[in-house]
Amino acid sequence: MPIHNEAVVPAVQWQGAQIGAALLLWEIDAVRRFATINLATTREFGALSMLPVALNSLAHMLVLEGDLAGAGAALAEATQITEATGSSLAFTSVVALHAGLGGEEGAAKLIDGQLTAGRDIGDNLNVASALWASATLGNGQGRYEQALAAATEAIGTSWRQGGLYFHELVEAAVRSGHPDVARSTLERLEEITEASGTDWALGIQHRCRALLDDGATAEGRYRDAVHLLGRTPVRSELARAHLLDGEWLRRQNRRVDARAELRVAYEMFTDMGISGFAERTRNELAATGETVRKRTVNSFDQLTPQEAQVARLAANGRTNPEIGAQLFISPRTVEYHLSKVFPKLGVTSRRALRAVLSNSGP
Repeated sequence: MPIHNEAVVPAVQWQGAQIGAALLLWEIDAVRRFATINLATTREFGALSMLPVALNSLAHMLVLEGDLAGAGAALAEATQITEATGSSLAFTSVVALHAGLGGEEGAAKLIDGQLTAGRDIGDNLNVASALWASATLGNGQGRYEQALAAATEAIGTSWRQGGLYFHELVEAAVRSGHPDVARSTLERLEEITEASGTDWALGIQHRCRALLDDGATAEGRYRDAVHLLGRTPVRSELARAHLLDGEWLRRQNRRVDARAELRVAYEMFTDMGISGFAERTRNELAATGETVRKRTVNSFDQLTPQEAQVARLAANGRTNPEIGAQLFISPRTVEYHLSKVFPKLGVTSRRALRAVLSNSGP
């Protein structure tokens, strides 16, 4: 029987604060540990109103680690709860963006919606989150002026996210021809990352420094970034280090070396489903003279987040009532989702569904 929320809220809020502190300290292992504990606590004590927040925190960590399928599932469950309870939680759009909710066009709509909602109620944290998402989207698409404008506004909107996304501004500023902005931002970023000293923090620092360096110094910085980030589970940022290294090598007319880095980046981005950066990488590979076909979309990727969540639970042997109870929807709604899932995946039974999902690795 769920314990009254008043007995749970302080513990859950404290765990949420621990997650935030771990992010500000660039401690990905601590983020994972606290996010997992936080989610387990909210589930155990039936703190329904706080469960979407816990799921969002878990999704943020999963995105950083490149598990976009897991992040999408967490966000889908959170969405089901907010729709069922009528709450108005605005999710971190950076998470939703990378989780591929609706592709790039859908991400842009999500960002715009969160910006509008945040501004309407004066929630600067969610406004800043949406602006950083816009900066990430712009950098992925090669729209660097757009990314620069969004990141600049984000920094002036909320300080609570610290320097976790300052690298978006550095990259956008360099690529759009504003090195002074990049250098001043890098100075702020270096203060934060030096204080942290984790491989994640220092890897991002070296990657940003390399953007402003030349010759052997830049090459060494990129190598250091790849090495440091390669020792962490933060695969999304490691892929970007390979991409930037490959772009730099191509501009040095070292096409063979560039291809090696860009191939790694392309495989990582496509495997994670980060389409914007994957396309940017594919274009860079084409500029080296290598033709790269777009990867075919896995059939599982055709599912909406809600359908994917229902499919996973059904494949794990849950009945429709059990799925409905966990996702706070009716068994009839579960049946409706499965009626969409089966034809999309080309199956007619739960046994076949289990086989498809095990092969897809969602």
